[in-house]
Amino acid sequence: MTVLIAGCGDLGTEVGLRFARLGHTVVGLRRNARLLPPEITGQSIDLSVEKPTIPPDTEFVVVAISAGSPTALAYRTTYLDGLRNLLDALNEAQVTPRRVLLVSSTAVYDVNDGSRVDEQTPANPKPGTDSIVLDAERMLHSRLPAATVLRLAGIYGPGRERLIAQVRAGAGLSAQSRHTNRIHRDDAAAAIVHLLLRSEQPAPLYLGVDNEPVRSDEVLTFLAAELGLPEPALNESDQPTRTRESQRGGDKLLSNQLLRDTGFIFSYPTYREGYRAMLAGRGIRHP
Repeated sequence: MTVLIAGCGDLGTEVGLRFARLGHTVVGLRRNARLLPPEITGQSIDLSVEKPTIPPDTEFVVVAISAGSPTALAYRTTYLDGLRNLLDALNEAQVTPRRVLLVSSTAVYDVNDGSRVDEQTPANPKPGTDSIVLDAERMLHSRLPAATVLRLAGIYGPGRERLIAQVRAGAGLSAQSRHTNRIHRDDAAAAIVHLLLRSEQPAPLYLGVDNEPVRSDEVLTFLAAELGLPEPALNESDQPTRTRESQRGGDKLLSNQLLRDTGFIFSYPTYREGYRAMLAGRGIRHP
């Protein structure tokens, strides 16, 4: 049986490698399939304008596509046109996968009051890219009602060291620190594999986030201590820039209770374990 991964970037490739280690045949779709590791059979394709070739024995489909730029046009062609071409190709090939999972984003919740958010919270994205992501979710469920959506929070991990770089550069603390939510790349990949392979039918929606929402300045202070640097000081002059950054992700406390209820166990349950692993040399780029 084949696992088809539409969008074999960093996350999709990690998912593919995990399925390959379990003995599955993995086919990965990306614009340049030559970048894929040998464990994944690549198919070079731009899903926004082409329909892929669907292996007839496709059992699982993971949709982990991402837009090449933060514009509404890029999101529309990637998430809507790309997903439509994939679903049309499945129909034309008369292939009905056992399970389909779409990787989405918790950005569809425009929540700014520090309140708790779970799968029962109505999505209320801002107009633009976030609303397009929600449109893609709705398209998937309208055509495949049994499909699963996994809304991921901010992904960090190997190659995603923005906060570490900021602390090393002397970033100050914001006067308006907000709650942030994140998940390590490896846990995001493991959750996808877990949901697809478990014996029980997955729910239509899960939030992919670790166990501890935390104020952004607590993370910066923690990283400074782990790096042996002075505690960051309050930077009033940086407030306008940091405030705009804070508004992008809102201020919310995302709950992963439904995901944990499936028996999923995090390798990095909080930012502490995840960043300590990175700082210990597992995937981090040192200056």
